[in-house]
Amino acid sequence: MNSPAPSPTLTVSPTACSTTCPLCQEPGGLLVAQTPLWRVVRVADENFPAFYRLIWQSHVAEFSDLDEAQAQACMRAVTTIERVLRSALSPTKVNLATLGNVVPHLHWHVIARFDWDSHFPNPVWGAALRELNEPAWTRLALALPDLDAQVAAALQRH
Repeated sequence: MNSPAPSPTLTVSPTACSTTCPLCQEPGGLLVAQTPLWRVVRVADENFPAFYRLIWQSHVAEFSDLDEAQAQACMRAVTTIERVLRSALSPTKVNLATLGNVVPHLHWHVIARFDWDSHFPNPVWGAALRELNEPAWTRLALALPDLDAQVAAALQRH
């Protein structure tokens, strides 16, 4: 069974957040790791089990709102997540995106993609091209709690 690992307690500075923003009020997924600057969650999506989101802790809408040191810290974390996904899962591709069209709170999507996934090569938000006969997580080379632990450990080192 691939049950979620216990997650750390979410801490977000209430003075830096919006009372109407869902990413200020809720974790945004299963909490994997966090620092005072950002938190990383795994998104519960049965079609894309290796879907992580780095969420900036304070409420800023655009990447260019960050100062140079913050931008570097953000991208170090994003690339660390990508490296873990590539090493642990050997995906066909890793998608990186920062959209914020629906929730204007800076967050990066880091999604391991596989040629067998329901949407590949379409984006995860696009039309599905095939149905999977079993849950997607069963095709991963690693159990999700173990993958979360690897992501958390790598982020702690950086």
